[in-house]
Amino acid sequence: MNKLELKHKEIIDFCIANTDDSIIKKYSRYFKEGYNGYGIDSKILESQKTKWLDVWKNEMTINDYLNLGDLLIATGKLEEASFATQFIASKKDEFSIETFDSVGKWLENGIQNWATTDVLCMLVLPEFIYNKIVEPNDFINWTKSESKWKRRAVPVTFYEVIKKGHSPESILSVIEKLMEDTEEDVQKGLGTLLREIWKKQPEIAEGFLLKWKDKCGRKIIQYATEKMNKDSKAKFQKTKK
Repeated sequence: MNKLELKHKEIIDFCIANTDDSIIKKYSRYFKEGYNGYGIDSKILESQKTKWLDVWKNEMTINDYLNLGDLLIATGKLEEASFATQFIASKKDEFSIETFDSVGKWLENGIQNWATTDVLCMLVLPEFIYNKIVEPNDFINWTKSESKWKRRAVPVTFYEVIKKGHSPESILSVIEKLMEDTEEDVQKGLGTLLREIWKKQPEIAEGFLLKWKDKCGRKIIQYATEKMNKDSKAKFQKTKK
């Protein structure tokens, strides 16, 4: 075994040793695709992640963590994907366009649920925009992905950057490519993003929603209008033909 294979085995052994059936049972109901994980207490997971990052800090490069991440993500296991995300997040000061492309491939090569997708969107993907490594337009190719998780990652990442004050205009031009997406998980991400834009700039969000209300999925409207009053919501009902 090479260095990364040994580390992967160490991670798997840790996960197996800390499996908790009650956690598997508790969280299974949140995943309609099925819960694919070991069932590990989040505090134990976080503590071990911190230990490994400290022990490995002088030997693991960003490329090592990307390659280890490929191994972890490929198993489809929730906790292994969590470690991959946390490990690469620790190298955010070294991110490049190559890192962006490599992490993007994880969403097609093993990530298979909303939770893993969303954590990647919280901890990793916004950093590329904050540090001007990519622009929102660089996510356009993601909107064409066969993976619904890669498509979902577009609005969920944008949700994070909107919370930090990013202007919505360039973001709306990208998510237009997804407004007729039929996958519910993508629609929920879009609706949540538009709700956040509405909280900050309601006129922009409402104008966009009026444009799309008769064509987009209803989950988008449901989530986007969640905080509106009854009269405001009524404006976004689908026009009957």
